[in-house]
Amino acid sequence: MECISIFDMLKIGVGPSSSHTLGPWRAAQRFLLELQQTHPISSIKTIQTELYGSLSLTGKGHATDVAVMLGLSGEDPVTMQVENIGTIIDGIKQNKTLFLLGNHAIPYIPTENIIFLKTSLPFHANGIKFSATLQDNTCYEETFYSIGGGFVVTEERVNAKENIQVFKTFPFPTDSGRILLEHCTTENKSISEIVLENELSLRSHEEIDTQLKAIWETMLECMHIGCHTQGTLPGGLNVHRRAFDIHEKLIGDFSYNSPQEWLETIRKTEVKFRQILKWVSCFALSVNEVNASLGRVVTAPTNGSAGVIPAVLMYYMVIENHSADFKDIKKFLLVAGEIGSLFKKGATISAAMGGCQAEIGVSSAMAAGALTELLGGTAEQVLIAAEIAMEHHLGLTCDPIGGLVQIPCIERNSFGAIKAISAAELALDTDPKNVKVPLDKVINTMWETAKDMNSKYKETSTGGLAIGVFLSDC
Repeated sequence: MECISIFDMLKIGVGPSSSHTLGPWRAAQRFLLELQQTHPISSIKTIQTELYGSLSLTGKGHATDVAVMLGLSGEDPVTMQVENIGTIIDGIKQNKTLFLLGNHAIPYIPTENIIFLKTSLPFHANGIKFSATLQDNTCYEETFYSIGGGFVVTEERVNAKENIQVFKTFPFPTDSGRILLEHCTTENKSISEIVLENELSLRSHEEIDTQLKAIWETMLECMHIGCHTQGTLPGGLNVHRRAFDIHEKLIGDFSYNSPQEWLETIRKTEVKFRQILKWVSCFALSVNEVNASLGRVVTAPTNGSAGVIPAVLMYYMVIENHSADFKDIKKFLLVAGEIGSLFKKGATISAAMGGCQAEIGVSSAMAAGALTELLGGTAEQVLIAAEIAMEHHLGLTCDPIGGLVQIPCIERNSFGAIKAISAAELALDTDPKNVKVPLDKVINTMWETAKDMNSKYKETSTGGLAIGVFLSDC
């Protein structure tokens, strides 16, 4: 049985897209890594990159070309200073030179060395091919597929849901909600406890806590940045940043000096009933405005849906439980990651394969289930919450205007977060004996819906809002 770590569902990276930015970035890194196994970097004369299908159709809006250049330059999305991205890219364009891994210079003109091909490869909509010409005039080539959530594969298999990164066998391997519940019942453990046991087969308690803290700190910092940044988003649509305005009205005259102090300040703020949804929306908007401006976010499970999980976790911490601490954050992220992996195994988390139901729908299901466990729900109710959240996202299309992760993507994170909270509340009032649609059925339905969906509604910007709204109108 195939096993996915929660740290592959929750990755720290750079926006605006996990499949169109983080995936190609990782593919570029892997290409050079694999090439070096047989040839030194100094033997490379030129590198050509071909982008296919969705990577081509919406690649410029998703900064796919930027990601390729950064990956080839040796930059890492987790550690690089995001404020340096513009300087690096401008230097490549002006000097017509790219330094592979930061030290080997090759001639490079982005408009010539990165080719956008509108045709699709048969295996997956997100294909990317690298070709390196070596000093002896031989060519080294490799084709990768960015299958959502920053996952990159090279093997051609039957369909997207079979492309799972395989790890050592977990003590409690799971590929369905039914099996997950069986583990919980047999072991008399919660979902978060089962997931933790699986993760402990890969790394120590200390490593798990360190990585989860880094994920949460990145989420918190991202929300803080988004709530304190004014102006318009890059890309040409001139989308006004709204998180700043909403936050300014909600926070009042309080002062603070760090993201953590900001969190504690919000906890002390008297939140009226009408303001709860505004806070949730503010948190979600803030993350995806940072994402849209090539900021650092946590892929959860994708960049386009990165705002849902932090918004719902913040809701719990500032509305439901002011005493919540890292133990609660840990439980939430463990459950969320596991639910995301069920969708990854049983369907897809790639909008290019399944539309936005695969991004916002999955993230809403992840957040709903995680919130339910924190609110005292049983393992059965956790999966009920995930099912409810996805059920009401089925068929959601991906039709970004201008190929940018802005309209309707940013607002959808707010709705995904609010639906997750509603799903959790409904699940807590549901007797599992009365459930008609189990999570496994809705995951399968989502995959069937994805296969039936017209390709123009799968992150191509050739249908829906993308053509219903003219860029001149924005």
